[in-house]
Amino acid sequence: MSTPEILEALVGFDTTSRRSNLPLIDWVRTYLDRQGVSYRLTHDETGEKANLHAIIGPQVEGGLALSGHVDTVPVDGQAWSTDPFRLTGKDGKLYARGAVDMKGFVASCLAAVPDLKALPLQRPVHLFISYNEEVDCAGARVLVRDLEAGRLRPAVCVVGEPSGMKPITAHKGRLSVRVTVRGRPGHSSVPANGVNAIHAGAEAIAWIAAEARRLQAEGRREDGFDPPHSTIHTGLVEGGSILNIIPGRASFEMEWRTIPGDDAEVELARLQRHAREAIESWMHRVDPATGFTFEPLDTLPPLSLSPEHALVALVKQASGANHHGKVSYGTEAGIFQNAGIASIVCGPGDIAQAHQPDEWIARDQLVACDSFIRRLGSSLTRDASLTPEASLARDT
Repeated sequence: MSTPEILEALVGFDTTSRRSNLPLIDWVRTYLDRQGVSYRLTHDETGEKANLHAIIGPQVEGGLALSGHVDTVPVDGQAWSTDPFRLTGKDGKLYARGAVDMKGFVASCLAAVPDLKALPLQRPVHLFISYNEEVDCAGARVLVRDLEAGRLRPAVCVVGEPSGMKPITAHKGRLSVRVTVRGRPGHSSVPANGVNAIHAGAEAIAWIAAEARRLQAEGRREDGFDPPHSTIHTGLVEGGSILNIIPGRASFEMEWRTIPGDDAEVELARLQRHAREAIESWMHRVDPATGFTFEPLDTLPPLSLSPEHALVALVKQASGANHHGKVSYGTEAGIFQNAGIASIVCGPGDIAQAHQPDEWIARDQLVACDSFIRRLGSSLTRDASLTPEASLARDT
């Protein structure tokens, strides 16, 4: 099957993150069974979602992984001009939910399986297909735990998020937090008898806004990122029930996106200290039961791969790129890097098309990705040194 044919099959499954991905995984299993490729599944706690880890070539340590997630963001409320779950071609573009983010890369990997099998590989090609990347990257974390339990693991990994087939050696980390404010309700005509949860939350949000300006003006810089500093923002706020009642509860959700070297956990501690010392102090004078609760929602580590690492040269050669870059969005690459698997991002399509109505990927990007994957495979017929130990030595 060609890459567009496989992509047509993959986008036909609604794998919005809130849904099971098992029908799609079953389709992939049938495809791999026909190719005689071994694989292993790992599941979430509900059993309704699965990762797939396939190995092509010798069953030995090391080699190279190709990683892609198959969950997608919703189409709810978006004005699509085509059926989002049916691949539609027009003017050199293929339209469907997940076409660029990132079923296109997965389709290209699967289409390459027969050619990869035919190569005299010295080290294996691993295929990682994961779930829930769009939510919290839980699938990649489960996959890593399975590798750490003694499964054969690759030395290096290419995460195929859309990058226009340009190598990405670094991306920002992300920490998102839900903040809940416990106030004391009462009648608005006697405000001193209550604790206004919205007012308390607003003071914390004002601190966040000031912190955003401080990072923009004074934050540590790293060239290559846009913007070149860490960022912080509040994205969701709710609270209150009716105007003449002092709101007893409010909440907001906020996030940091940090350049490598900045620590979002340290920044969270600063916000918690400010809430404790500057806001809860006046709240507790009315009612000691009032205050703030901070609930981390998602933590995604940053990616930072040395430009001198052999994987960078390999991906540049295979993609035909002369330069490498950095991006502000996050991927599963940082999780694999933290597990000791040197990782890089390089995949087809433009991230600007992701999450949008009428999401699309250019056919020529898939053609480029097809060639890229086969060149990566060919490199493993010559280089038997892609072991975890050798990769670590090069990275340090």
